[in-house]
Amino acid sequence: MSPLSWDGSAPPSGRSECTREIATGIPGLGLRATAIGAHALDVKVTAGDRRLLVEVVPLEPESPDGPPVRLRVEWRLPCTGATALWTPATGTRWLPPAWRAPRTASLPAGAPVGSLVGAGDAALCTFAVGELVRPVSIGEGAVEESGEFAWWVEHEAGAPLLLRLDLTHRHFAQTVQEMAHWWAGLVGPAQVPAAAFEPVFCTWYVSHLTITAAQVEQLGALAAQLGFTAVLVDDGWQTEETSRSYATTGDWQPAAGPFPDFAEHVRRTRALGLRYLLWVALPFAGDRSAAGGGPSGRLARIPELETSVLDPADPRVRADLVDRLGELVERHGVDGLKIDFIDTFARYATDPTAVAEGVHSLLAELDARLRAARPEVLVEHRQPYAGPGLWPYATMVRATDCPHSAAENRQRTTDLRLTAGPLAVHADPLTWHPEEEPAGIAVLLQSVLFATAQVSVDLARQRPDQLAALRFWLAVMREHVDLLQRGAFRPHRPELGYPLLEAGHGAARAFGRYAPLPLRVSGRWDLLLVANADPDTLVRLDFDAPPGRLAVLVQDCQGATRAAVEAEPADREFAVRVPRGGLLTLRRAQEGRAA
Repeated sequence: MSPLSWDGSAPPSGRSECTREIATGIPGLGLRATAIGAHALDVKVTAGDRRLLVEVVPLEPESPDGPPVRLRVEWRLPCTGATALWTPATGTRWLPPAWRAPRTASLPAGAPVGSLVGAGDAALCTFAVGELVRPVSIGEGAVEESGEFAWWVEHEAGAPLLLRLDLTHRHFAQTVQEMAHWWAGLVGPAQVPAAAFEPVFCTWYVSHLTITAAQVEQLGALAAQLGFTAVLVDDGWQTEETSRSYATTGDWQPAAGPFPDFAEHVRRTRALGLRYLLWVALPFAGDRSAAGGGPSGRLARIPELETSVLDPADPRVRADLVDRLGELVERHGVDGLKIDFIDTFARYATDPTAVAEGVHSLLAELDARLRAARPEVLVEHRQPYAGPGLWPYATMVRATDCPHSAAENRQRTTDLRLTAGPLAVHADPLTWHPEEEPAGIAVLLQSVLFATAQVSVDLARQRPDQLAALRFWLAVMREHVDLLQRGAFRPHRPELGYPLLEAGHGAARAFGRYAPLPLRVSGRWDLLLVANADPDTLVRLDFDAPPGRLAVLVQDCQGATRAAVEAEPADREFAVRVPRGGLLTLRRAQEGRAA
């Protein structure tokens, strides 16, 4: 791709371009559409309440035998009051320069959405593109010379370019979630069972590649007692090698040494009350695997990992993968799969469009096979390939690897909550040092309070106080799953790493407090939860009206009661001490009811 110009405009194509300036009626907004490789274009704009839907269709293609026609929309605004650029790829929320290289979104590479956020979490401009499978190029950044913020989006013209813009200055999370709701109408329904929202014990950080059937069953027995409902056996079940090589990956057969009778082992584990999930790396055909000599479609070889990357555009590759994984589930009775490294397909694609469409076909064909055997199959995918095109073929999306990092896990799961649509959002498995204090363990769980917890520690080596913290917070998350994971979700201050998270469901409200900030409580509520993950123990609440008589319960990180009283604040402000890792529960007191 040619270098970007100083003002962030899309790079010159070297082909004929037809451009139209578009009047929007919104002060300060400049908008134009371009057809690349066509002599004309048609633009339809549906506008209302500072929201736009732009539809661009090419006319009079340059040559039926030439390169595909491409469509582009560019727009810009005065960069006033901006505090952060939110994108689904968790990272720094800086305002990048307009000449920064564009990003690409596609089914195997993320979601075509973003938001320029201003003071008070207002969305200065939120956008989303309606292409859910094929690559979308996205340029975005501040123009140094003009003080504007510029965007452009572009993709091949296999379908009209659909672009939604929201300049309503509402809370950015609300506008991003509305974009996800729009996608849901384009992609069709997803089948997500309730089990997708239940806590998972993962083997990865516990044992890595040394996992055995005996270990899984021992850990599973302990996990079931703590409230986990599934065990995810990660990399290692299919190989007897213990290096980080992927040389034996691709056959998807249990390793006879560590897993001698796999079907019976799965049966014993499921008898504990646990669903059984297996990790698979879909793109890899290892150098020392039978799959390595299978169908010839390859995108690349990765010498340092001793594996090749399969080409999903090859129907033979897809058929072989679907047969291997379908038989794995059918023969051994497992409940689902963690499908890993989908983004590798995009990383090594020489024809990104063909690869994206191939991944789409592969996931659709695999989904049909798996659901025929298990209608409520569980399928986990992972950042960064968590766009809407994935929704019909997944039940969970997981934060990418961030071991030991509470702040990163919080930010990643929060970003996923905004764009995951109907899917359950899972944390990267929580892990900690054997000497970690219970309050530290509680903080890890509080940081993913609004997601589904995954945990990966040696449960047999945990002290009773460590297990108490884990058991308590898992119970809170299970009891309030509708509030925490299915309710209206509002994260605050993305530029500061989300120091405050908030959710509401019916008459229940919940806050995650990760910095010494006051909590502003508005609207109707009967139940209020506050998880305090900050060392500052003075939790201050500011109600929009005097709350009346309250039943106040303060619990520490292990669930022990520190205070159980009734209080009636004289005004709108109320403060209570809550230990780090602890939980404050407020209920509207009822006449005749003891605290």
